[in-house]
Amino acid sequence: MAARKRKTADPTQKEPALSKREPPMKPVKCDPTPSVEPERSRYFSNNVVQHRLEQDFFNQPCISLARSFLGKTFVCQVLVRRCADGTELRGKIVETEAYPGGEDKASHSSGGKRTERNTAMFMKPGTIYVYPIYGIYLCMNVSSEGEGAAVLLRSLEPLQGHSVMRKLRAARRKEGARQLKDKELCNGPSKLCQALNIPRCFDRRDLASDPEVWLESDPDTSLAKPQDVVSAPRIGIESHGEWAKKPWRFYLHGHLCVSVVNKEAERLSPSGNVMFSSGPRDVPSVKTKRTEEDS
Repeated sequence: MAARKRKTADPTQKEPALSKREPPMKPVKCDPTPSVEPERSRYFSNNVVQHRLEQDFFNQPCISLARSFLGKTFVCQVLVRRCADGTELRGKIVETEAYPGGEDKASHSSGGKRTERNTAMFMKPGTIYVYPIYGIYLCMNVSSEGEGAAVLLRSLEPLQGHSVMRKLRAARRKEGARQLKDKELCNGPSKLCQALNIPRCFDRRDLASDPEVWLESDPDTSLAKPQDVVSAPRIGIESHGEWAKKPWRFYLHGHLCVSVVNKEAERLSPSGNVMFSSGPRDVPSVKTKRTEEDS
């Protein structure tokens, strides 16, 4: 993928995030969860058997899990979706957001609030939380350690199944729209749900055991500097005051599939200095304008 100028944050724009507003919901028909456990799959570009991430991986604090989804030295975390015909779609996680719950005003579970909609956030770590925005788009989250805590998966780098992803995205776009580039297939929370065909009924499923969707670790020699992780404010939560400045969005510095680049955060997050014990300093949040193309 040739390096190109990346999209920078526009202070006049806005994008939806994990806010507390309950949008209208449309019913989605889904098949019941299959009972067949998938075998460990082989990554299409090498002969190394991949390892499915199990329960203990997800059992860590929310902010720590959000960072862990971006991988470590020579290992990346890959979201896998097995379709009904056996086709497997894969995407490397390159951007996440942490929503620890509790006092976090931007979280659906703020103040310990439980609803029928956010139940998955209070279930065991590794539980999938799928929620709709604007009644037509979906976002995929994963619960972590802590009451009502979850991590939003914001962007993926497509690894396998590009043609299928492109067809799934095209089905939700206007007729005659230009063909999407690879880097545009999964560079947003709703985009990745469309590209991997993540339906609403995946809500409350267990990533550690589900036969249709799971995470696996994959050796990735391109991660020469995994410490280049940027900590930036989350997207689209400007109305939540001080919580809008919390640097709980994490992304791989310089990656073309990142949804929104925050130059100020990159300046304050030098390589090797991403801290979690006390947390990085607050930095100005960015506003992005959401369009059908960006969802």
